[in-house]
Amino acid sequence: MLPAWVILASFVYAAILFAIAWVGDRHLLYTQRPWLRPTVYSLALAVYCSSWTFYGAVGSAVRYGWGYLPIYLGPFLMLMFGWRLIERLALVAQSQNTVSIADFMASRYGRSQRLAGLVALMAVIAGVPYLALQYKAVTLSLTVLTGKEIQSTILGDPALYVAVLMALFSILFGTRQVDATEHRPGLMLAVAFESLVKLLALVAVGVFAFIWSNKNQLDIYGAIHTLVENAPPVGFVGQTLLAFAAIICLPRQFHVAIVECGDVVDIRRARWLFGFYLLIVSLMVLPIAAVGVHLFGDSGVVPADSFVLALPLSQNQMTLALVAYIGGFSAATGMVIVTSVALSTMVSNDLIMPLFRQ
Repeated sequence: MLPAWVILASFVYAAILFAIAWVGDRHLLYTQRPWLRPTVYSLALAVYCSSWTFYGAVGSAVRYGWGYLPIYLGPFLMLMFGWRLIERLALVAQSQNTVSIADFMASRYGRSQRLAGLVALMAVIAGVPYLALQYKAVTLSLTVLTGKEIQSTILGDPALYVAVLMALFSILFGTRQVDATEHRPGLMLAVAFESLVKLLALVAVGVFAFIWSNKNQLDIYGAIHTLVENAPPVGFVGQTLLAFAAIICLPRQFHVAIVECGDVVDIRRARWLFGFYLLIVSLMVLPIAAVGVHLFGDSGVVPADSFVLALPLSQNQMTLALVAYIGGFSAATGMVIVTSVALSTMVSNDLIMPLFRQ
């Protein structure tokens, strides 16, 4: 596929995000509609599914079988059995006017500024490499889709332009409010839209894998069974527990689930909606991985992490490949936007402003 078309599609999609966020801020499309607010909140929670989830889960299924599942199973268990904990966190956060996970931790220990600063510093140290992985995923997906190596120079790196666009988006719709306790309806609406796009994209590729297997007489269920016939790998339980905690401990997840929670009643509905979202995503990984192994093998010539893109490309389904790319682009940019907002709030409130108070 021509690089120009891919880049144009990326900018058009970014423009759509800006438009959705602008309309969401100006017209309060979902905050004044009680029936729509839980849906937007549930979809926004799916910012949890980053580009690693979109691309890397297929690769993990190819390499480790059941080893791909903990990243979905942990949040699912939290929503099913620990939702009252999330509800309690949201109630406490609203009573304390909490604006970040660092602020929340400090509020439980007498508004300790040192603790808030420590949490913020740890979040920045852990979050920056995670952000870099999202940019790398965009670059790698462009390489797979266009079939050309991306230039290594700074100005020729598409990750730079993605970072600039997302920084602009975060400034306009995430951090321009003077009062950090204000909700950001435009941001939430845009993130919810991104979550819907990446879900539909992954489902489209998964359904295509099923259709292809039927046409080519591939026993898709047998192929899936071969992938997962071995016992779960070592560390399965530990990874599940980490994912169980990540749904509320990651700065971006805390921001969406707790800080941006308009009504705690939405959590009760989101546990089912977001749980169903995770179930669909986890199921779609399997046919893509099974058909990808059948077509490309597991030798690494075609990286398993790129099967979501490589599968439609190998069958000359350029439109589907572009849809898959936009889905991965959504997964990366959604994570970048919300993480940037959460980290910027913590850096300004807990690391920079205390210096001026001294």
